[in-house]
Amino acid sequence: MNASAVPSRAYRDVVLAMLLLVYTFNFVDRQILGILAPSIKAELGLTDTQLGALGGLAFALLYSTLAVPLAWLADRTSRSWVITVSLAVWSGFTALCGYATSFAQLFAFRVGVGVGEAGGVAPSYALIADYFPAGSRARALAIYSLGIPLGSAAGVMLGGYIAATIDWRTAFIVVGVAGVAIAPVFRLVVREPARPVQAADAAPLRDVFRILAAKRSFWLLSFGAACSSMLGYGLAFWLPSLLKRSFGLELVGIGQFYGGLLLIGGVAGVLLGGFVGDRLGARDRGAYAKLPAICYALAVPLFAAGILAQSTTAAFLFLVVPQALVYVWLAPVITAVQHLVPAHMRATASACFLLINNLIGLGAGTLVLGLLSDAMTARFGDEALRYAMLSGLVLYLLAGLLMALAAKPLRHDWVD
Repeated sequence: MNASAVPSRAYRDVVLAMLLLVYTFNFVDRQILGILAPSIKAELGLTDTQLGALGGLAFALLYSTLAVPLAWLADRTSRSWVITVSLAVWSGFTALCGYATSFAQLFAFRVGVGVGEAGGVAPSYALIADYFPAGSRARALAIYSLGIPLGSAAGVMLGGYIAATIDWRTAFIVVGVAGVAIAPVFRLVVREPARPVQAADAAPLRDVFRILAAKRSFWLLSFGAACSSMLGYGLAFWLPSLLKRSFGLELVGIGQFYGGLLLIGGVAGVLLGGFVGDRLGARDRGAYAKLPAICYALAVPLFAAGILAQSTTAAFLFLVVPQALVYVWLAPVITAVQHLVPAHMRATASACFLLINNLIGLGAGTLVLGLLSDAMTARFGDEALRYAMLSGLVLYLLAGLLMALAAKPLRHDWVD
């Protein structure tokens, strides 16, 4: 892209749409395992602890750690190329999951999915920050973040349907091959924008680490998001199993229930966070942290009511509102992290945030709930998973506290 060229609004929207499409595939491939877990467990003879490791630890091991060097590479070279290659890699490994015949093979392929996805998110954040002005950045990031509920919903609905009508292996193969096919289209459409500094002059990793380490708001936002993600990813992975064990739903019904929850609650929450975050943040930078804190506090009692509900109708009605509330944090917090460093460090700073968020949140969430479920089985039987989820709600309260504490230092740490 010519350094003097200013992208048109229409082209910016096309770029955002392509990034959203890729992010949707990111979460289809990431979350499809949850809807397929009961079928995989039955065929491969796995425990809840093993399923939890597949859903979190296997994916997070290299996803979290490789994100930093890949983001640094993206800051110095081409974000669009890094995203393209990453999409092809994670989609290829998703397809390979359909050929796994043991826990070890499936674990290895899920590690591969994590390796590919490590290069997707942080460079996308940086592209959006370069393409969109500060006043509309949270809204643009909110639209991008719709990939989370849209991809998760598509994963459970499409995966559940394919698994019910054919088998779980075909579900992995279909979504994996589709992602590989999208990769070259993305590269042809999305151009690299002009940079405020030359890529070759991008900051060394140690400089980004030094700046972030000195900012209290970075640590509070990162660990707050990690607590939220720990439970969020755990619920996302285990809710299909809860719907089967405690409510008696089958695959198609599970896909419709959880898919509807994500499409209604998730989409509303992401958009609310972006639009309200930009409006409040224009007057007070601390609002980017205070808004999520309030939403977490409101969500916990509603989640508890939904988890303890005795009918699917009551569960859906109680869960849909807190499902929205716990998605509000995405756009405000991601926007805030973008403004903790100068523009040419954004991808690397985002990767540092994601390292903490995902290593703790994604790596531990599904595994901890699986361990709790196994530990509670002797007392609660098939209802153990319900009480494991209920115990985990303390994490949302902790996330809210950390976000509230981040509001004051964020005002001081902000970089325009």
